[in-house]
Amino acid sequence: MNTKEMIAAVEAGKLDENLKRVYVTDEAVELQKPRYVEALNTFGELFGWDREVKIMSAPGRTEVCGNHTDHNNGKVLAASINLDAIAVVSENEDNIIRVKSKGHRMNVVDLDNLEPDEAKYGDSTTLVQGVARGIKDLGFKVKGFDACTTSDVMGGSGLSSSAAFEVLLGTVLSYMFNDGKISPVDIAKVAQFSENKFFGKPCGLLDQMASSVGTFVTIDFKSTESPVVKKVDFDFASSGHSLCIVDTHGNHSDLTDDYAAVRSEMEDVAKALGKSVLRELTYEEFFAALPELTEKVNDRALLRAIHFFNENKRVDAAVKCLENGDFEGFKQVIIDSGLSSYMLNQNVYSPKNPTEQKLSLALAISEELLKGKGAWRVHGGGFAGTIQAFVPNDMLDEYKNTIEGVFGEGSCHVLIIRPVGGTQII
Repeated sequence: MNTKEMIAAVEAGKLDENLKRVYVTDEAVELQKPRYVEALNTFGELFGWDREVKIMSAPGRTEVCGNHTDHNNGKVLAASINLDAIAVVSENEDNIIRVKSKGHRMNVVDLDNLEPDEAKYGDSTTLVQGVARGIKDLGFKVKGFDACTTSDVMGGSGLSSSAAFEVLLGTVLSYMFNDGKISPVDIAKVAQFSENKFFGKPCGLLDQMASSVGTFVTIDFKSTESPVVKKVDFDFASSGHSLCIVDTHGNHSDLTDDYAAVRSEMEDVAKALGKSVLRELTYEEFFAALPELTEKVNDRALLRAIHFFNENKRVDAAVKCLENGDFEGFKQVIIDSGLSSYMLNQNVYSPKNPTEQKLSLALAISEELLKGKGAWRVHGGGFAGTIQAFVPNDMLDEYKNTIEGVFGEGSCHVLIIRPVGGTQII
């Protein structure tokens, strides 16, 4: 279909089943339609109404369990969510990729120039360039295309808006020129490669993998070159709960050192025992060495190491609960994960500003409302930003109203665990 035909099909409901495969509910599909029409109209205005177009989608992700474990080769449990980045795409004959994202300038990449340039680190155009280079290096076809993208994955929310954009680009190249044959795992690795080598950000693989693979996914990073990725089959819609991400609107500035210290202190413990990362040790080896470690590393590093080892066990336990349909057991694991992050990993507020504790307050309110009924924990990197809560559906209005009464209207985002990752929708 061309751009005009696609708009008419969306508005007439002819593509509802395609959309429902991704967005799960009829209500969600109806909410998505104006967004799709807007993206199609933008594409038509920029690139032409008679162009044959396709539409791709890549979701944001939520970290479910495994807080601050991936950087020490640990285990994580994550899930794709119904917030996503979408692209209206059409092939061109120019050997150039043009991507116009809503609210941003156009990214233009000449496919004859796919070399990284440190002088351009931090420029979003390098992400497009890096994904194209990564796909090409895998031996797949890479050709020119024009695209308009829009995203409702909130930046700074811990839901990985940048990973969704990178995976979206890989998904476009897979379906447009390679019959959808590039595996989700390879797309995730290419997305990480792009962010590391072209954008200049040394991120891990968690965000991209969760976005690309979709639904619940557990990842074991014991080998960072070949992480073990496993989909976890669980129908979240049948759990009777909603997933809420609460944006506490905490101050994100000047937290770089706090984030870096979590990783470096865990690695200090490993190095004190002759290893590079904690995953190279067993918990028994670590615990037996505590007397000598107290002479070599600070106390917080030891607490964070205890968190790391036990958090890996909690990931295994959470996966087992989901696979067995034991959602009550799963919720207890999530609560335990949150307590460990709070008490041992200590990433709920910054020691630089101990009187600002919006995450702590959100967690305390959540415990008051949900104790014995739901689950709650810090979400993502911590120190500021968001918490996660699994809320029984019959308590959703009460929880949302109470939270937004404290943190402001729109601070409680009610999400769905999306059943698919990066995909061609239409």
